[in-house]
Amino acid sequence: MRTMLRAVVLWGVLVVGAGLASMEVVHAADKAGSKSEVQKSKAPTTQKAKARPVSKQSSSKSVAQKGKAVPPVSKAKSTRVAKAKSTGVAKTSSLAARAGSSKSSRAQQRPENVAPSMAWHGQEHLAVRSGSALVIAQDGGEALYEKNARIVVPIASITKIMTAMVVLDSMPNLQAPITITDDDVDYLKGSRSRLQVGSVLTREMALLLALMSSENRAANALGRHYPGGLGAFIVAMNRKAASLGMSRTHFEDPTGLTSNNVSTAHDLARMVAAAYRYPLIREFSTTSGVTAEVKGRELAYRNTNQLVKSPTWEIGLSKTGYIQEAGKCLVMQARVADRPVVIVLLDSSDKQTRIGDANRIKRWMESASAAGKATPA
Repeated sequence: MRTMLRAVVLWGVLVVGAGLASMEVVHAADKAGSKSEVQKSKAPTTQKAKARPVSKQSSSKSVAQKGKAVPPVSKAKSTRVAKAKSTGVAKTSSLAARAGSSKSSRAQQRPENVAPSMAWHGQEHLAVRSGSALVIAQDGGEALYEKNARIVVPIASITKIMTAMVVLDSMPNLQAPITITDDDVDYLKGSRSRLQVGSVLTREMALLLALMSSENRAANALGRHYPGGLGAFIVAMNRKAASLGMSRTHFEDPTGLTSNNVSTAHDLARMVAAAYRYPLIREFSTTSGVTAEVKGRELAYRNTNQLVKSPTWEIGLSKTGYIQEAGKCLVMQARVADRPVVIVLLDSSDKQTRIGDANRIKRWMESASAAGKATPA
């Protein structure tokens, strides 16, 4: 009986052990299977996310509709975002640094201080070839266009505008005769003149020839016949320049034959605007031609600025200039696109360059006005 009992108990133990072992095998298999399924389910999801990323807005809306919490951004993603932001800041700083470092070089290549109203409309297509240039409203204010306009350069016969103002300020007798002497002959540059030594003409005619055809002997004779003589006249020229705020301008003769007569485009714009208030300067400087009787001969003179005869230009004051050190120069008061402006062109390579620059400026302003980009003041 005891023997049978032991056999039954032993058999039960064996059956229970086998069952437990079998359950462990099944559980392990189930666990492995579950892990495999999880891996399989993750792979397609990742590929789908890469193929079609979901925007933040749609993702947030979907999560809100399902009532699920937005999962926190992983550490790796946070690092990437931070890195991207850091790179952006560095890039901006680098651009700012480059902009600051190249400011001076750009100033030499591009026009400086171009007014916004004109700068963003065709400024890149305005190719002014003169070394210095300025376009500014006649009553002053911000420049519409400028290029090297504050650089001090020789101004040649642009000087004669100041000569005319100083002469007229002294309120002389314009019909009084003045005589051309050897003191008026140009021994510095050797320029020619048809006014021979001994020629006699009225002060008015000398002023007309000086402004219209840039007659050097006439201009020098006007200075010599000033009260106190030529020295007093030059003092008066510099005093007049100072009174007009032409702080970077200096004169040493009334003709401009010396390269020591210097100024800037900005200073010359002040001078032109001031000279425009003299009716005789406006009239004489824009006269297209005249015949003068000198020593019994009739001499034909014409304006050195061909634009005064152009029907497409409305010029109120004009003066050209040239010596080798100054290049070809031109200053004008003109009405362009219904706007009174002063145009200063200095150090042009030849006569047609300054005329071409003036025409390019005119077309540029008219184009901007027609497009409604620049409102006349």
